[in-house]
Amino acid sequence: MKAVKVLLVEDDPSIAAVVQRGLGDAGFEVLHVETGAAALAATGYDFVLLDLGLPDTDGLDVCRDIRAKSHVPVIIVTARSDELDRVVGLELGADDYVVKPFGMRELIARIRAVLRRGGGPDPAQASTDITVGDLVINEKMREATLAGETLTLTPKEFDLLAYLAAEPEVVHRRHDILERVWDTEWYGPTKTLDAHVAALRKKLGNQDWIEAVRGVGFRLRAPQA
Repeated sequence: MKAVKVLLVEDDPSIAAVVQRGLGDAGFEVLHVETGAAALAATGYDFVLLDLGLPDTDGLDVCRDIRAKSHVPVIIVTARSDELDRVVGLELGADDYVVKPFGMRELIARIRAVLRRGGGPDPAQASTDITVGDLVINEKMREATLAGETLTLTPKEFDLLAYLAAEPEVVHRRHDILERVWDTEWYGPTKTLDAHVAALRKKLGNQDWIEAVRGVGFRLRAPQA
């Protein structure tokens, strides 16, 4: 199945790099542009992720112009959280509205939900692997391998590993991890998170796979040789 080609309209290089990597790992093909003019000149894409704060024009104008010539799905991804911006964006034809900061897992889920509503192809059918160095995670099959060897993980260990691996190099806050991996309304102690991180490090065979960032949380990265 042909990969869905996403037009990413984002002028912040750091955000664009994270999104490109995350979408690529999820099986999408990404075309990145930084301006509204470049977005309107682009062709051959199947989906649009559109920032509103562009250097040359307002993203809402870009959304309107894209919708005037195409029915391609559009998700607005922006720091603007005002209700009026949400309403205007959706009325101009956006299919969804995501406020920064966001998690890649949520963004990918929203893209796939829009594709399902529109009957479009879902690259999850072609690729469900998340790859970080020698670590490969297949969320659909709930399997993880390291250098070709299957890791024996508990359900929560797998969920935690998949969550961290979905955005490698990104520091995830403790509270966010507990909410997303354990429960959306987590108010208990965080020792269970430390215990699961310790167990994962042991099974991965190298402490460097999961780095603790003091006072913040954890990030996953492939250890340097």
